[in-house]
Formats: sequence, C-alpha cells, structure tokens
Amino acid sequence: MKLTVSALILSSAASAVNGFTFIPNSHHAPVRQSTHLNMGLFDGVKDAFSAPAMERSTLDAERETPIDRWMGWNTKNGNPDEPTESKAPANFVDSMDGNNYVTVELEKPMGIIFEENDEKYGGIFVLEIKEDGNASKNGNLKPGDQLIAVGDKSVTGEPFDNALGAIVDSSDDKTKLILFRGSPDMLYGPTGASKEWLSDFIASGGVVA
Repeated sequence: MKLTVSALILSSAASAVNGFTFIPNSHHAPVRQSTHLNMGLFDGVKDAFSAPAMERSTLDAERETPIDRWMGWNTKNGNPDEPTESKAPANFVDSMDGNNYVTVELEKPMGIIFEENDEKYGGIFVLEIKEDGNASKNGNLKPGDQLIAVGDKSVTGEPFDNALGAIVDSSDDKTKLILFRGSPDMLYGPTGASKEWLSDFIASGGVVA
C-alpha cells in the first residue's frame, strides 16, 4: 500500500502597525514530500485489535484531560489506567492548567515582535521583546509565549492579521493579553486544551480558579 503525504508551506511578509513590529513566519516555496509504506502479511493484525475495532467509546469532553488524549485513555469505558504505546513527551506542558498562562495589561506601543506559528497550528507567538519597551518593563512575558486572547476576545488559532488586528483595534488605555507558556504543539496538538476550557478561561479574564 502506498501513501503520499503532501505538505504545503506558505510565506508572508513582515508588517509594522501602530508602533508594533510583526514578523509573519516565512518559508520557501511549497515542498512536496512522499512517504511509502509497504504492508506485510501480519501488519494488519494489530489494527484488528486496536481501539477502532473494539468500538472504543467517545471521551466525555468535560472529563477528558490532555493526558487522556495523548495516552489514548477513555474515561467512559472505565479503563483510564490502561496505557497505550504512546507516551507523553518529556517537555509536556498542560494547556488545561491555568498556572501555565500569563496575563498582562500593556500600553501601546507594547514593544513586542510577534510571529505566526506554522500554518497547521495557526495563531501567533512572542518572537522577541524589545529592550526598554512596555512589555520589557512589565517583565512577565517571554519569547515563545502563545497569544490566546486580547481582552475577552479569543485569538487562538486565528490567522496572523486577525490576531494582530485585535491588538491594534483595542481602544483601552492598557490592553489585556492572555498567553500560554508552552509550545504550539502543547496548545494545538493532541494534548491541547478543549475549546470549551479555553472559552471559560478567557471569560474568567485568565484568572486561575
């Protein structure tokens, strides 16, 4: 059996708005990669006894945790203690733990250089904090922080221009930013926070319950 995996990487240009410097993620022209898999005689045996074949029930969204999703545990079937072959990465950061988020209120210009994540994730993150800028004076942000909300508006996974536009359009004397301190894979990948959890967290103002 042959599978072909194609990856398309888009490029975008840098822009400057209202005292900010925003650098979109830039890449080369689209690159096509191919992976060939050959099925042996017994390659399908494992699949026959995997979760889909056993009709594993769906996780309850309210009880499901990032570790559940990563490990493949199912809270409804009563077997959360049965691990699969997958293991949580050594650098795992729980995106459903409010302690892994930072909330700041900054005047403009903030002195932050943002960059977009890879297209498969969306959203933007802090690339650099300008020396002597308002963000630097605040001291709570770090390069790599993922922007998830501006005020009470979610920008999680939003296109580059939309996420930046939320900051630019803010008319508050100090604009509130809520950011996740972890990699984009921890936020948007298999262990990422549910939309419901993020919505409730942003509505709370980024305050840990």
